[in-house]
Amino acid sequence: MKALVYHGPGSKSLEDCPRPALVDGGDAIVRILHTTICGTDLHILKGDVPTCAPGRILGHEGVGIVESVGAAVTTFKPGDHVLISCITSCGRCDYCRRGMYSHCATGGWILGNAIDGTQAEYVRIPHADTSLYPVPPGADEEALVMLSDILPTGFECGVLNGRVEPGGSVAIVGAGPIGLAALLTAQFYSPAMIAMIDLDPNRLAFAERFGATHLIDSNLQDPAAALMEATGGRGADTVIEAVGVPATFELCQRLVAPGGVIANVGVHGHKADIHLETLWSHNIAITTRLVDTVTTPMLLRTVTAGKLQPARLITHRFGLDAIVEAYDTFGRASETSALKVLITA
Repeated sequence: MKALVYHGPGSKSLEDCPRPALVDGGDAIVRILHTTICGTDLHILKGDVPTCAPGRILGHEGVGIVESVGAAVTTFKPGDHVLISCITSCGRCDYCRRGMYSHCATGGWILGNAIDGTQAEYVRIPHADTSLYPVPPGADEEALVMLSDILPTGFECGVLNGRVEPGGSVAIVGAGPIGLAALLTAQFYSPAMIAMIDLDPNRLAFAERFGATHLIDSNLQDPAAALMEATGGRGADTVIEAVGVPATFELCQRLVAPGGVIANVGVHGHKADIHLETLWSHNIAITTRLVDTVTTPMLLRTVTAGKLQPARLITHRFGLDAIVEAYDTFGRASETSALKVLITA
């Protein structure tokens, strides 16, 4: 089968690889219909994720058709159309029983990290009964790829951890796919203000169309000064970091209001300073989280009901044979105006 293989920092290639086989009774083999590229894949290629070893097939998002199942799988059968969760969960360990599926003792974020992932024609899914979701009849399967990772990530790690409330103020640093997912799902709670901060005017234009009330271009103005002006000097109740570099995390500390929350979503490969010399007395909270995908069923119902339209995040489409070109397009988003690139196997 064709698959995108990671060879170490800065190196990847589309190769012929052996088709995966069932290993455990709870496994399913899924034939990929659609997958995508995540910002985390770019972090892997930068060398920021040492748990991903050279030789790994990348990717942790997708929709496909069940090809075969192990003897212990009871929920799915060959021919079923399924949404693949970016988080694999056994449903039985202590962490899973606490709803922390991302820390599952035998799962978590393993696809495209500890085991081969979804940027391929076929993928093996461990714990299939609790790591796959049935695709509702008539659903837009391209749109549902956005529910594998970015929508639950933006919602859980940004909106829920950030304690977005009706009438509150929200500042999102980074108007990439995750930041825009946080923007879309923050509107569930009717905040009075959602400010989007980015360097890319094209992404800020997307943010305005998706519901941002304030746009701050960091190339044109000091973002902290601009936000303070917009909030009467108070800052934002919720600040969501959706980039994953030291400069943006430190910026968030200048944006947060007393009593507010900084919700980190970005994948950080380098240390970032916490300025307790200014924040020690501000009653703030700083949260971190790896998405648990506990909200995926709710988001799936919301999307199929037409209340949330994640297909708006798709800007480019490629076949699997052009996935290297897709990576180039996604990696040069400021030039290509790419948000999510959909890859059809």
